[in-house]
Amino acid sequence: MTVTTHRARKDLTFAILFGALAISAFAQPPAASETTPEQTQKSPSNLPPKDVLPRIAVADEERGAISILASDLDLHLIPSDARAEAHATLTVRNTSASPIGRIPLQISGSLRWQNVSIAKAGGLVSVPFTQAPIATDADHTGYAQELIVTPERPLAPGASVTLSTFYAGEIRQSAARFELLGASAGHALEADWDAIAPTSDLSATSLRGFGNVLWYPVAAPAAILGDGNKLFEVIAHQRALNVTASMRLRLTVEYLGEPPDSVIFNGEAQPLSRTSDLEDQLIDDTHGLAVATYPEASIGFRLPSLFLTAQHAVATEGQLLSVFTPEPGNIPPYALAASRVGTMLAEWLGPMPRTSLLLLDHPGSSFEDAAFLVAPLSSAAKPELIAPELVRGLAHARFHLSAPASLWLDQGVPEFMNLLWTEHMAGRNAALSELQRVSVPIALAEPDFTATPAAVGQPLTHATAEIFLCLKSAAVLWQLREILGDDVFREALKTFRHSLSLNPALDQDSSAFQRSIERTSKLDLAWFFNDWIYRDRGLPDLTIVQVNPRLLPARPGKNAGYLIAVEVRNDGDAVADVPVTVRSGSLSSSERLRIPANSSASTRILFESSPDTVQVNDGSTPELRSGVHLVHIAPQPQP
Repeated sequence: MTVTTHRARKDLTFAILFGALAISAFAQPPAASETTPEQTQKSPSNLPPKDVLPRIAVADEERGAISILASDLDLHLIPSDARAEAHATLTVRNTSASPIGRIPLQISGSLRWQNVSIAKAGGLVSVPFTQAPIATDADHTGYAQELIVTPERPLAPGASVTLSTFYAGEIRQSAARFELLGASAGHALEADWDAIAPTSDLSATSLRGFGNVLWYPVAAPAAILGDGNKLFEVIAHQRALNVTASMRLRLTVEYLGEPPDSVIFNGEAQPLSRTSDLEDQLIDDTHGLAVATYPEASIGFRLPSLFLTAQHAVATEGQLLSVFTPEPGNIPPYALAASRVGTMLAEWLGPMPRTSLLLLDHPGSSFEDAAFLVAPLSSAAKPELIAPELVRGLAHARFHLSAPASLWLDQGVPEFMNLLWTEHMAGRNAALSELQRVSVPIALAEPDFTATPAAVGQPLTHATAEIFLCLKSAAVLWQLREILGDDVFREALKTFRHSLSLNPALDQDSSAFQRSIERTSKLDLAWFFNDWIYRDRGLPDLTIVQVNPRLLPARPGKNAGYLIAVEVRNDGDAVADVPVTVRSGSLSSSERLRIPANSSASTRILFESSPDTVQVNDGSTPELRSGVHLVHIAPQPQP
């Protein structure tokens, strides 16, 4: 299996549209409950059946009211026992508009809370707590162990409190949540491969975080696979919250035998410093500690992940890849694929990556986190098939922003590069077909502004959902490319990236990209940025109102031809700037037409032959309905 077997992340083009449908093909919806979703019938072997679980009435509104602002985590792993022991100091805030009397937090269903204290002026004060398993597919067991802390007085809106918590338990591979939906054990284990594993194992310790395994404390509503798109929405919300949250990690790995070499936390690799008890022992009998520290830093638009590996990183030519694999022979096809992609990225983003793409050899389904890719590597893999899976990661290695208002660029540019690679390898029509496919979930995700005029949607500078930050952002960047032309837009992207390297504060300026693009193009683009980026006005809704061809007889110095007048109506609330194309056989002529929201606009196109068809939009601009409009023209009198 190669990396091309799976999309590296849960691309919402398919996860939102088809993920729940695929699950429902072999599963029934969760059984109705008299109380809360926690009573859904689930019973992996290590937890009791749902009908005998303690009933602690915690509403999802309570769970969603808590936000973890900072996590300070001392994590001790014992791979030989698949065991984790942790001390987590958490700063939590009440983000709701009402006081809350209880603080609910969750960890994996296979872990247990052991102690909780609250920070006060005089120090830490131990407080009583309750815990019980709740059903949620944010963890691979299908459960989370929920802690309920009741402070002395309710936590006021906007107020914060610091908790000191201890928890421990085993994290072994579990396919419970997918098996309970009817998936075969093989397919379920291929998707849910998270575990604390012996360091000599190829898979090593692999913990992907919220949505896979809750190895760190979280605060979130429960979400069940098959319950519409709720799980994907909760995952997206967690990623958005992490943009303004921080985490510090002090990791200790107690190893027996072969020591781990490196740790990769949140996509950043560090070598582990190691000490053993007896230097002259056989390796199999060696007992030691391996440690690493990651200082407090913003988590970013990601879900915290942790990987251990026994291998050293091998850098490829040009530092495009840093590869962790036990088989050096696996590297060449990936290095060649990265080199090919790097050539295209250099044309659009500049020659030098800011970092390498980390590539970790691991069986099972692929996982992507910015400039970090986990995938099964093979020496027999074909570079042309590998390349599409490397594009986004290699783009992240060149282009990165972290401020909330700039996330649409951080996430959208790699998706835009992915479209460019499709065009590069398969042609423009293939890229436009992909754009039309992603337009469907974008349209479904947009609010119904007609039914709810007061809806505000998700402006890209304030978006939290991946479907906006990734898919709509890529579509917006494609439109800018169409409006400006390749040469100008290519130069604009490189100029903006260079400006960021000189002045990182531009990351915090939501209008910096517009100003940079306008300086390069010498165009006023406020009309576009206002409707598509700074505000969410939904999508255009275009209709060809009329097409009027008129014969132009030959005149001195000019051949006979046709003047085709095209009127287009936009019933949507966002401006559209689209190509209008007249065709006759292999001949074609195009003009761009800007149609304001809830208005009509016309253009006239001179054409040298009798026209056959007129097409408005070619799929490059997402629409509320169809992205391509075609009118056939009756045969016209010959000149």
